[in-house]
Amino acid sequence: MKRFAALLVTGLLLLTACTSDPDDEGPEPGPEPAPGERWKPVPGTAWQWQLSGRLDTSVDVPVYDVDGFTTSKEQVAGLRKDGRRTICYLSTGAWEDFRPDADDFPKALLGKGNGWQGERWLDIRGLDALEPLMAARFDMCRDKGFDAVEPDNMDGYKNPTGFPLTADDQLAYNRLIARLAHDRGLAVGLKNDLDQIPQLVGEFDFAVNEQCAEYRECERLTPFIEAGKAVFHVEYELPADRFCERSRQLGLSSLEKKYELGAWRKAC
Repeated sequence: MKRFAALLVTGLLLLTACTSDPDDEGPEPGPEPAPGERWKPVPGTAWQWQLSGRLDTSVDVPVYDVDGFTTSKEQVAGLRKDGRRTICYLSTGAWEDFRPDADDFPKALLGKGNGWQGERWLDIRGLDALEPLMAARFDMCRDKGFDAVEPDNMDGYKNPTGFPLTADDQLAYNRLIARLAHDRGLAVGLKNDLDQIPQLVGEFDFAVNEQCAEYRECERLTPFIEAGKAVFHVEYELPADRFCERSRQLGLSSLEKKYELGAWRKAC
């Protein structure tokens, strides 16, 4: 579950934060995929995750994960020109009142708050209503030139959403999300949802994880690494020197970040 929503709107006007000096940031992103193929990030790929503040494009890494709504087509094109792959951040499991399509969501599908201002869990059982809404968002990512999608809030069934969601409901919805991305030639990452990695690793192209080191569960992400798929990982409460050695052993692409997910980063 993302950590930045309460600061997203105000954070868009902030000046760029300082980044740490990149040292060995890992492999290059690889050649352009052939027509009809999608990007497939490999373990150890270095990245930057920035969801608030003025976008800092100076971080020398091959992958940027940025907000799909607030990042412009021109910014995506600039990153691509510099040889970067781009991941389009979207919330697919929660409604956000500050998004331009917020009024398009049926009120019956809006559940309890998820702990972030202006956000409520979605009833992911409403596939017929949610599919066209998510398809339109993925169209936006594709049309802006993104390589991939990071769908957030993909584990509602493990949270007090206000709906009796089951593991099967979550699997069905997450598979829908993967299909919508792949139909548009986009790679897609599984966000958190550790319990369902065994069922979903074959349908997602990479993983994005928050705080697996803090909760001592990073080993549960190894199916992605063993499948040759990147795991993009961040910690907020632990300093990098507490988790980087183990992250390197596991093959994770790990960062220390602040909760607002601005430009500042410390890479392993």
